[in-house]
Amino acid sequence: MYVFTALGLAECCLLAAMAYDRFVAICYPLHYTLLMGPHVCLKLAAASWTTGVVVESVQIPWIFTLPFCGTGKIQHFFCDIMPVVKLACVDTSYNEIMVFAVTVLFIMSPCFLILCSYVRIFVTILRIPSAAGRRKAFSTCSSHILVVSLFYGTALFTYLQPKTVQTPETDKATALAYIVVTPALNPVIYTLRNKEVKEAFKRVTQRNSLRLMT
Repeated sequence: MYVFTALGLAECCLLAAMAYDRFVAICYPLHYTLLMGPHVCLKLAAASWTTGVVVESVQIPWIFTLPFCGTGKIQHFFCDIMPVVKLACVDTSYNEIMVFAVTVLFIMSPCFLILCSYVRIFVTILRIPSAAGRRKAFSTCSSHILVVSLFYGTALFTYLQPKTVQTPETDKATALAYIVVTPALNPVIYTLRNKEVKEAFKRVTQRNSLRLMT
């Protein structure tokens, strides 16, 4: 549980850092090397990982101070936070509120920063006079936007949906999406934006087409 939650929280922060990188590249291109130098990138990455490690080092041990009893069967296919909390033998309303607060503070805050970055980015793109320039600027953000949509869409649906509509079946389905489907699609999404990979894929496709013709 600790590894899963720490990596998830670190990814939220890394996605926000990537949004800031695109914001600087598009809105302040002449200052990019100054604002996003190697030291700045290293600090952003270190801050992202430190946030995940520190926050979950507090939250996970705190959750396991609860008294557990009964069969210990979790209504999930892995040890997610809320299914484990529900196994406690005491009233967990306070614990659920705290988990919700951590979710809002450390997951929604990076999401808010991403939204603010893209608002500025879209305003800047619309001011570009040429259509080719607008397409080029938007294409640099497309892969990141898709990854953010997949990750946050499933995660927020899981952790912030009302309890009245929350069921173990929907929790399992959405969890499967953001811990299996989304990470599996990430390499594909980012790789297809790589010029060398696209050219290699085109060569392989053309070679296979010629073999079929002969």
